[in-house]
Amino acid sequence: MQLLEEDIEFVEQHRDCSYFDDEISDIRYRYLQNCSTLEYQNMLEHGWRRFGKMHFVPECENCTKCVSMRIDALNYEFSRSEKRVLAKNEDTKIYIQPPSLTLDHLQLYDKYHAHMSEKKGWQHSPIEPIEYNRSYVQGKAEYSKEFLYMRDNKLIGVALTDILPKSISSIYCFYDHDYQELSLGKFSILAQIKIAKELNIPYIYLGYWIKNHPSMGYKESYKPFDILTNRVSLDEATIWEKYE
Repeated sequence: MQLLEEDIEFVEQHRDCSYFDDEISDIRYRYLQNCSTLEYQNMLEHGWRRFGKMHFVPECENCTKCVSMRIDALNYEFSRSEKRVLAKNEDTKIYIQPPSLTLDHLQLYDKYHAHMSEKKGWQHSPIEPIEYNRSYVQGKAEYSKEFLYMRDNKLIGVALTDILPKSISSIYCFYDHDYQELSLGKFSILAQIKIAKELNIPYIYLGYWIKNHPSMGYKESYKPFDILTNRVSLDEATIWEKYE
């Protein structure tokens, strides 16, 4: 397989939507060998997401259900139930480091997706190391991190996360459902909110929110948050509004 050695930008049109069977999506991609902190911050503010060196944003002609959202971390107050989740994870150790690839990563990733295949019908096949590397390790910069969640010296969760001076971007999280009593998915977001507060970072970008969607609707519980109300090019001003 030939690796790309230059930056490219393209649009994939009329592809099947990942979230709605009756919708067609159009996605703009930018493959960037290097993406500076300043450039990446601007892309986040314009609704772009990142996997490895590939950045993307929806440009669907007939649908705007996918809404970019960001948690107002500095004004976030943990609820009683969220405090209970944090308390249950007092013995969960968190290590923050540049993204890496180990056998434990691959086994946990496959275990998580096998569970989600049974629970929600996700398509699943074991991930190859080269694919994991391309999606989650390649393209890492000074802002690229992974949160490793450990229990009894065992890896039970991984959260791929970008930490910039003005924002945290939650890219992807997978975890061991054998520890479901710890609510690791929720704990991961709460841990990132705590880090944002400690570092005085105002926003956590959670990607796209779809109201009442079975897989994407959960993000509405993390209030207060802002939503991006316009879709504009990278050199135009964005409009973020508080969601009520």
